[in-house]
Amino acid sequence: MDFKFVLLTLVLSIFLIACTSTGVIPMDKGTYMIGKRSAQMGFGPPEGTKADVYIEANEFCAKNQKTVKTINLKMVDSGFARPGSVELTFSCE
Repeated sequence: MDFKFVLLTLVLSIFLIACTSTGVIPMDKGTYMIGKRSAQMGFGPPEGTKADVYIEANEFCAKNQKTVKTINLKMVDSGFARPGSVELTFSCE
């Protein structure tokens, strides 16, 4: 097998795994959680992933004509060989 093909396949697989969201997970007493890893390379905060998580939360709440109320937002910056991540705990009001 060609080395470049194997390397490209590995990079694309990591990218796809890194970008996945947990989806909206019901917690207790009307609270929900969404977690997502950033596909961002290099160092820094995962701002794009933060936006994606809020978009997903807003779409979820909008189904019942409600808006997102943030309970907790945890962001982990990406670093050397470590993707960033975002975890949002919220309710719909």
